Amino acid sequence: MYDSTVPISALAKRGAMALATAHGEAHISNMKIVLLVIILSGILAAALVFTLAGWDSSAMSIHGWIALGLGTFLSLALGGGLMALTFYSARKGYDDRIEVDVPPDQD
Repeated sequence: MYDSTVPISALAKRGAMALATAHGEAHISNMKIVLLVIILSGILAAALVFTLAGWDSSAMSIHGWIALGLGTFLSLALGGGLMALTFYSARKGYDDRIEVDVPPDQD
């Protein structure tokens, strides 16, 4: 939170000091992230190798591939369209609460 009584230069100095003391911790955190990405990439690569090694592409006819492609495309199109409608509805205010005008004598 910004305190307007403290000059911005003092805030910058405090931030620089905090950054300097936390630099070692940030370095360790970055190394953990890099190690995690490497391990997860290795697991993904192993899963892809085992999947592709056992895949027999001749088991499905061209009609099956067309159906698979159309089904995937239409599912993604439907999901994207529904999400677009959700965002459109939220921006236009259709999701806001409505206030019903009640005549004064019915309060």
